[in-house]
Order: sequence, then structure tokens, then C-alpha cells
Amino acid sequence: MQLYYNHYSSNTRRVLLAADHFGIAFDLVEINLASQDDRRRLEEVNPNSKLPVLIDGDFILWESCAIMQYLADGTPGQTAWPQERRARADVSRWMFWACQHFGPAIGVLTWEYIWKKFVTGQDPDPQEVARGESDLADTARVLDKHLATRRWLVGDDVTLADFAVVAPLMYKDKARLPLDDYPHLLAWFARVHELPAWQRTTHAW
Repeated sequence: MQLYYNHYSSNTRRVLLAADHFGIAFDLVEINLASQDDRRRLEEVNPNSKLPVLIDGDFILWESCAIMQYLADGTPGQTAWPQERRARADVSRWMFWACQHFGPAIGVLTWEYIWKKFVTGQDPDPQEVARGESDLADTARVLDKHLATRRWLVGDDVTLADFAVVAPLMYKDKARLPLDDYPHLLAWFARVHELPAWQRTTHAW
């Protein structure tokens, strides 16, 4: 299987975490999003021009969480994508939440503090930073409360839910994410840091 990827993409990080956890190795195709040629190559396999993209023979799949589920379904005996109906729905819930709420909130701050200067030459917009911090606070409270009585998001062990939610926290320091008021979230993040999959997919900035 081929994976179109970039180390700086948190959506890619989700897939790399799941793949490492399942023991899956890809033929990696690095896409430099600053290169017009690379962006053209990417658009040939994903009309959204977004990473990551999985190519498995004649099957092309984009959207990080869909790729994670596809990898799990092809891994006999795995437990990170449960078979039981309600447990699987619970994992899906948090994967969708990561894409719809947590990730976008962090995305505002990663744009303002990391990518904006590089792409536009402009400094962070205080109003946008305030909006991102407010949105992140709303979602971080939900996550912190949920994690107050559990080690992992669903069940007793790591699942695709944890990988989906945690990936954008790779930007925690560089995007100045204000998370000090959420001890349960931070304790969970520390547990994720100890996972071999996290350690093996960490890329130096």
C-alpha cells in the first residue's frame, strides 16, 4: 500500500499511528505542499488536495479516519476498532468529534502561530487567536471531563478514537495550545506519549 503523506500533517499522523499500532508498513510518498508539482500529483488522487491518501492496488481512499478504519478491518485480531456494535459506535463518535470539533479548534491556532507567517508573511491575528482559544476551551472541557474517570477514550485500552483525537496535539507547544487547566486531558496525552506508536511516529520539527 502507498500512503501520500507529510510529516507536518496531523491528519497523516492519525494514520501513521494506527498503521504502526497494527504493524503495517507503507510505501511512503512524501508530498511537499509548497511544491506545485507535488500538489498536482496529490490532486490526481484526491480532488480535495488534502493529505493523507491511501492507495491499495486500484482502490484510492482519502479522509484520515476512513483510512484508519480500513486498515483496522484488514488486520485480523486487532482490538483498536472493536467488533461489538456499541463499542464501535463509541469509537466512531470520538473519531467524528475529533474531525468536527477538536481538530478544527486546534487548527485555528496552528494556522495563526505556525503556518500563517510561512504562507502569507503575516503575524497572528489576535481576534482569530481568541476565537481559536475559545473553541479549544469548549472542546477541551468535554475531553477533560470524559477522561476524569478513565485512562482511554473508549474501553480499557487504546483505540482508534485515541489516535484520532490525539493527533493534532502534536502541535501543542508550537501552537501555544492553552491546556494547563485540563489535567485529565494532559494525563491522557502523557499516556499516549508512552505508546510505541507515538514514539515511532514523532518527527523532529
